[in-house]
Amino acid sequence: MIEVANLSKSYGDYQAVRGVTFSAAKGEIVGFLGPNGAGKTTTIRMLATYLPPTSGTATIAGFDIVKQAEKVRQKIGYLPENPPLYGEMTVSEYLKFIAEIKGISRSQVRLKIEEVLERCFISDVRHKLCQHLSRGYRQRVGLAQAIIHDPEVIILDEPTSGLDPRQIIEIRQLIQSLGKSHTVLLSTHILPEVSMVCNKVVIISNGQVVIESSLNQLTKEKDLEQIFLESVSREDVTVAAPTMNVA
Repeated sequence: MIEVANLSKSYGDYQAVRGVTFSAAKGEIVGFLGPNGAGKTTTIRMLATYLPPTSGTATIAGFDIVKQAEKVRQKIGYLPENPPLYGEMTVSEYLKFIAEIKGISRSQVRLKIEEVLERCFISDVRHKLCQHLSRGYRQRVGLAQAIIHDPEVIILDEPTSGLDPRQIIEIRQLIQSLGKSHTVLLSTHILPEVSMVCNKVVIISNGQVVIESSLNQLTKEKDLEQIFLESVSREDVTVAAPTMNVA
């Protein structure tokens, strides 16, 4: 579903992402981890076709993110860290707008809206203006717009940011259910979240992938926190460190 090969992004002399390579199969929930400034969000924005790569390639559901960007957008659901809501619309109006621009047939729009309102636990704010929503509800409406068209690949950037503990549990359960029939790329800095919902881990540091592994294999001898801290503190990570790919 997701194949990334030597993906790089430069801003002048600064290289934010350097030769990132990893994959995600159908039904996998991949935790994309890294410290602040590691290149996570830049990588995600390239995969979501918001940013063009400087070099390298990536395909999503078989479509190239540069040459077939429009096809890629049809195949993905994307939740950025700050959900792109229109404050003057109610939640229902916003979701109707998103459903229409994502090509959902008129006969299915109402059904799809009801489905995501329920799945994302936002039925109680359906008539509320988006500008009046709390941070937690904004996140959940953002998740609803990402999945309303039932995409094959779902890309989530900090999906539980701003949620209270009960809401976090609900969204984790939703992500787990989505992983049964979708590929999910989950960028987060919350390590327990990865341990609870993901079956694969990709760790990026200084713009490079330093670990790509199944979660079970990776945590056989050490916990994820220890592995994460060790992998992002290596002094040699800044000089073309080889990726640790654990089968």
